[in-house]
Amino acid sequence: MVDTPPLVFTNSLGGALEPFRPRDPQAVTLYVCGPTVYDLAHLGNARPAVVFDVLARLLRRRFPHLVYARNITDIDDKITAAARARGLSIGEVTRTFTAAYQDDMARLGCLPPDLEPRVTENVGAIIDLVSRLVGRGHAYVAEGHVLFHVPSFPAYGRLSGRSLEEMIAGARVEVAPYKRHPADFVLWKPSTPDLPGWESPWGRGRPGWHIECSAMIEAHLGCTIDIHGGGADLIFPHHENEIAQGTAAHDGASYAGLWLHNGMVTVDGAKMAKSAGNMVTVRSALARWPGEAIRLVLLSAHYRQPVDWSEAAAERATRTLQRLHAALAAAGSAAAGAAPDPTVIGAVEAALADDLAFPRALAALAAAARRLRATADAKARAGIAAGIRAAGSLLGLLEQPEGWTRRLPDPAAATAADDARIAELVAARAAARAQRDWALADSIRTRLAEEGIRLEDREGETLWHHDLQPAN
Repeated sequence: MVDTPPLVFTNSLGGALEPFRPRDPQAVTLYVCGPTVYDLAHLGNARPAVVFDVLARLLRRRFPHLVYARNITDIDDKITAAARARGLSIGEVTRTFTAAYQDDMARLGCLPPDLEPRVTENVGAIIDLVSRLVGRGHAYVAEGHVLFHVPSFPAYGRLSGRSLEEMIAGARVEVAPYKRHPADFVLWKPSTPDLPGWESPWGRGRPGWHIECSAMIEAHLGCTIDIHGGGADLIFPHHENEIAQGTAAHDGASYAGLWLHNGMVTVDGAKMAKSAGNMVTVRSALARWPGEAIRLVLLSAHYRQPVDWSEAAAERATRTLQRLHAALAAAGSAAAGAAPDPTVIGAVEAALADDLAFPRALAALAAAARRLRATADAKARAGIAAGIRAAGSLLGLLEQPEGWTRRLPDPAAATAADDARIAELVAARAAARAQRDWALADSIRTRLAEEGIRLEDREGETLWHHDLQPAN
């Protein structure tokens, strides 16, 4: 019997580790900010999809019903510009890149969300929400725009933990003479005849970015949700503004009980940016690497920390998955009908329940794989293998077995050869240490760490282990 650990997560609103207590355990609600569909998704777009896919899998294991919503922003000035540049209609651009995003995320092992609301299908709800904010004195009309008046919401700034003055100084705030306060932000803006627009009480126009999510949350999940997620880059101003809108529109009712934010993706240690020329689209990565390997890299660091993408990281992840698939294949078909070893899934679930500790979960999966290789009893092997598959499914891994046998034609021989090579390097390091050649010993350790091999020096011997996560 394996105890079920409680779920605890770091709430970005306050920064404390808190137990998760949904408002209704029979119907948990999760909303994650999705893509603006004007181009192919890059790895930074993929990380929240992967992170919150794991969270959704965990919540579905714990609760009878989860409603997971991830929106599609299909009206935005970037989309309009992309349509003009390509000589296409806005609808053609959004349909093309929505389908591409959905396909890319599926190839990364992400299950589709329960709801995928589109902004253009919720304009009526947006207009209604803006109208209520105006009626409650939290928003005002100026020169065809409707703006949220930030000073009307004294709690503004709690999520980002900065004062209003600091946020104004540190942000690119649009300067406009019609604003009552520099931090006021647009809820509705006028559209010229050449721009997309909808009729509203304030004239023909289109929604501002921040109001979209608040309106879709209210329309599809209710005025208060259990968890709101997204990338750390959305904390300010997007999520700060969402809280202000969503709370002010409902007379102070809580907007979201828990805020979770994932860290960014870097490329070879540098910030990923178009200006740096190092943007990596999911599609270009999939052209070179299996979707599971990309997913493993994105899960290799704690979700709140940055994760670094590199060719070496993708190669290590691919080799790791080759070993795992080979170990499962060697366990035979008997594992398919075996009862999963509860200690395997229990260890992985315990790590995820503790603030989505991905590295610990992957280490538990690696330990189970080592145990599988060391177990001779057929029944025990079948149970461990079934446990590894169940635990892998919780992480969204080991669910795409096709092709792995082609990548590793002789799994047993390849694993043995790899192990022999590693053992030789460990022996060479031991010899270097004996001769006090610390530089050589350190270089061997570094080389092994880059391959995902962890060394453990004990009295008289050195043990080595395959780690699932790439070395930091």
